[in-house]
This record gives sequence, structure tokens and C-alpha cells, in this order.
Amino acid sequence: MVQFACQNLSLGYGANAFISGLNFEVSAGDYLCVIGENGSGKSTLLKTMLGLLPPLRGSVSLGSGLVPSEMGYLPQQTAAQRDFPASVREVVLSGCQGRCGLRPFYNGSEKRLAAEAMRKMGIMDLARQCYRELSGGQQQRVLLARALCAARKALFLDEPVSGLDPQSAAEMYCVIEELNRGGITVVMVSHDIAPALEYASHVLRVGKSLFFGTKQEYMEREGVGI
Repeated sequence: MVQFACQNLSLGYGANAFISGLNFEVSAGDYLCVIGENGSGKSTLLKTMLGLLPPLRGSVSLGSGLVPSEMGYLPQQTAAQRDFPASVREVVLSGCQGRCGLRPFYNGSEKRLAAEAMRKMGIMDLARQCYRELSGGQQQRVLLARALCAARKALFLDEPVSGLDPQSAAEMYCVIEELNRGGITVVMVSHDIAPALEYASHVLRVGKSLFFGTKQEYMEREGVGI
């Protein structure tokens, strides 16, 4: 079942398009890795799929009954965010804000959801610690748990292992793969092709040349051994 259909999509700012004529679909349970050169529009594409930015031309349509409130988003982390003075539990719970509506507090269901997200990320023992005192890998797990509180069907990740040491990066990729195996659609931007070839079901390349297809098709096209 198709969850996202991007048709004749052009992205950019003002009259300048850096992606033109992009067509692809993402089905429920897919793991799509978006790759391309720096400045090729990968992050802009993610924000457009999430409805945070409008396309210059074309459209992004949602299918399979998917609604924006069922999509989680883990953006690239800024220096200011790394120094956020809140507890791990508070940061994770903030991912439930979209469920609260006008209610100024979190209910029992949302608190249980946050606890389950922390359990999945292996950070329950960090719940009372200050977020800014954590290591980079721990912070990314906290932010992924926060995104999970919003993500019921799809998860968007923008360079989720940026700045992490190799061991923390490998652990993060394993966590993301487990979430995908559990039924969550993953759309991940990466500057590194390695995770696409190891974990992704589909590859989208943007930049000077466009490609969309299965991982197998990409590897055959690029002449990469399987």
C-alpha cells in the first residue's frame, strides 16, 4: 500500500529549482535511503514530504489512510539543541504534544507511550538525567524516542548518525532497522551509501542525476557486488 506518492516534484527556493521532475512512491514498511551530494536537496525533500515546505511544482500525496500526526521526524541536531536543559523524560514526552490538542498536560496513555519509546531505545535508566549531559549517541537515542512518540506509521530521519562515533552509529542503525522490521516505514537521509546498501529496501539518489529503485536495482546499476 502506497503511503507517499511524489509526482513531478520540483524543489528549491524562489525560482531556482535544485530538484526537478522527481517521481517516486513509498509503500508501507519500506526503508528508503535518500542519498546525494551536499546541497542536493535531501533535507528539503524530507521537509516537503512532511508538509513543512511547499514544492515549487508537483505534489506529495498521502495514501493508506496516513495522516501527518502519524509521522515522526528526527531533524539534524543543532548545537543549541545539544545543550537543551531538560530531563530525558521531558524531552521524550514532548514528542506527544501533537496528541494533546488544547490539553495543557500529558495523560496516562501518553506517559506510557513515552516510557515504551524509552524502553525501545534502551534509555529508561537515563530518564531523570539532564539531556545536555549525555553523550552524542545517547542524545540521538533520546531524540529518536521523541520521534517515536509521534510516529505511528512513518519515521523521517535526517542524518541520524551525524557526529557519532562508529560504534554509536552502528548501534543507531541497528535500532532503526528493528523499528522498520516492526512495521514502521523509514525514510532516511544519509551522506553515506553504506547504510543504504546494508539496511534499505529502496534507494533514492538526488543531485546531478536522479535514481529511484530497489537496493538491488541500485547495486546492479552501480556495479556494486552483492
